[in-house]
Amino acid sequence: MSTDYLESGRTRQKQRTRDQLIAAARELITAGDTPSVEEVAEAAGISRPTAYRYFASRAELLAAAYPETAVASVLPDPPPAAVDERVAAVAEFVIARVQEHEPQQRAMLRLSLGDVPHELPLRQGRVIPWFVEALAPMADSIGEEGVHRLALALRASCGIETRVWLSDVAGLAPAEVSALQQWMVDALLKQALETPPA
Repeated sequence: MSTDYLESGRTRQKQRTRDQLIAAARELITAGDTPSVEEVAEAAGISRPTAYRYFASRAELLAAAYPETAVASVLPDPPPAAVDERVAAVAEFVIARVQEHEPQQRAMLRLSLGDVPHELPLRQGRVIPWFVEALAPMADSIGEEGVHRLALALRASCGIETRVWLSDVAGLAPAEVSALQQWMVDALLKQALETPPA
């Protein structure tokens, strides 16, 4: 929705309407649905044309319904010097976030695999820069390309895709999934630290 529309006239009422739509979307997502704008409008008791004034597409609506993590860094301040502590801090944050918001994560994953544009705001690699930052002390030893490759592997280990497989296919309980994801992160980092650059 355009910022101008939200900020022009009856702003409190418009904000309440937007909040109602987001709340309805979250309820439907939590129930395992990947709702359309029309379905969310119906669940919220708001007309379709009104809903479309706020969210022009399903992707836009789901991005708003998702608990946004628009932060540049998840390292503590000041950040630890040891690379293993830096990586652990990022991995713990990501794994916990994915577990806490698994229904929303699954909805975005379903959307990204369907016939929708791949400009989904929550499927654009936001976690990768966090791992790149955590791995910064290793740049001299493994190079920028090595840091990037390791960041991709770490992200793959603790993302929703791995969580879905470990839960749905391997049949692990939520706590077991998180523990195994953390173990994979630790194993990847240990291998990278022990393997001299080629």
